[in-house]
Formats: sequence, C-alpha cells, structure tokens
Amino acid sequence: MLNVVGDHARERMSAAPIMRADLKPTRLILVDDDVDFRDAASAELEDLGFSVQSFADGWRLLTELANGTAAPADAIVLDWTMPAMPGLDLLKRLRDRGIQAPIVFLTGRSTPTLEGEALDHGALDFVDKMRGLPILAKRIRKILESTQQPQPAAAKAEPAADMQQCGQLSMNGGTSRAFWRGTELDLTLMEFRVVRLLATSVGDFVSYRAVYDVVHHAGFMAGNGDDGYRSNVRSIIKRIRMKFRSIDDSFEQIQNFPSFGYRWEREDMSGKQAA
Repeated sequence: MLNVVGDHARERMSAAPIMRADLKPTRLILVDDDVDFRDAASAELEDLGFSVQSFADGWRLLTELANGTAAPADAIVLDWTMPAMPGLDLLKRLRDRGIQAPIVFLTGRSTPTLEGEALDHGALDFVDKMRGLPILAKRIRKILESTQQPQPAAAKAEPAADMQQCGQLSMNGGTSRAFWRGTELDLTLMEFRVVRLLATSVGDFVSYRAVYDVVHHAGFMAGNGDDGYRSNVRSIIKRIRMKFRSIDDSFEQIQNFPSFGYRWEREDMSGKQAA
C-alpha cells in the first residue's frame, strides 16, 4: 500500500472508526473488473468496518438488483474504466432505476477533466486508487455524514422553516431543493451546496477554493499543481448555469472574476441584475 505522509497520513490514520458491537457496518457495493484488486479491496474495506458486496461489472450488478439478490447499499463505489460497461454509464443506469445511494468513483485515471465529468453527472467523489483504501473509507463516511443527517422533528413538521430567499431564488436547506422564479431546479446535492454558497454571499466574490471546499472538504487536493481543482469548479459552474438557463434563458446571476472565483449578482426591485 502506498505510504502517504503529512495530511494524507493523518487522513489515513482516522479512516477506521471505533465500532460499537450493536452498530451495523456501513453497506457498500464495489464494482471493479480487476479480480485481484476487487478481492483485496473488499477485504481491506471490511477490515475498515464496511460490509462489502462486490461485482465484476455493471451488468452483473444491475441483474442482481433487478432480481432482488443484491442487498441495499449505503454507498456505491465504481471503477471508472470497465470494458463491459464504463463506470459513468453504470452511474446513469443506476440513477435511471431510481437508485439514489451516493456514488464514488475509485480510479487509476485521476485527472481534473474526468473528475469534473464524474461530479457533473452526480457522483459525490472521485478518488485515485493510489491514495489508498483508508482514504476512500474516510471520504465515504464524510459523504454519509453530510447526506444522511436526520432532520430534527421541528424541521420535518415545518419544512419551510429552513427556507432562504435571494431575489428570485428560493432554497430549502432541509430538503436541498432550489427554485428559480418558482420553478424547481434539477440540482444535485453538490450543485445545491455551490448555489447556496454563492447566493448567501450575494454581491461578494467567492474564491475557486471556497467553492471546491463545499464540493469535497476543506483542503481537498485534486488535479495537477496547486490550482488543478479550478477546471473542476469551472465545469461545475457551467453545468449549474445550464440548469438555470433551461428555466430562464436570460439568467446571468453567476458572474466570474478571472483568476479568483465567482459572484452571485444582486438584483434590483424588478428582478434584474443591479447595475
């Protein structure tokens, strides 16, 4: 296993939880066509406190899900490159079947372009195999902590209590839903977080780094060099703009400040951008 130092080492050391005997392990589905890696990864993830079902390709997973022989999973880990069915195609098929478990890619082909494509299509993380399985384990736990937090009873009784209004944008933090001019936007959880960050900072520029921190976590590194994550942020913003413009082709609220980041423009009383 790769020896990682510094921040990576600390991340690895905290990957394995202290498990109580009465708690069920987190259920994972792992799909990877490399039998040696799949077997080794399944064993190590089980050592890290997960219950793992592994599959050699996407077709086998889809067949067992259809037959009811694959157990429900808390999260799904996919290899990016698989000959029978590429990981991105499998992600789309799983979503088409209504399977909403968080999906993470584990790949030996980690580039900003591929990571951006994965995030654009709804994956919640993109982890290089060389970083090691303890890193993957910690990332999955972070995702589940953020997506499976139970809502307080008061929030369930009054879902509008967590509403935020920014001009013609309405956001419900309790359900992670956003509405533009009264029409719901088809945003992923990650895209909702980015929109909320920008809209609640209306009029102020938000840095590329700050945007990327809400996609992953503070200090997460990706891409080539210190600023490799910026191409992923640009891809995320492009997709968000397209979703707004599918409702309103005049949408121009998200403005770019080159080399720094993005700003949500203020609106005047008519609903147009303020000068």
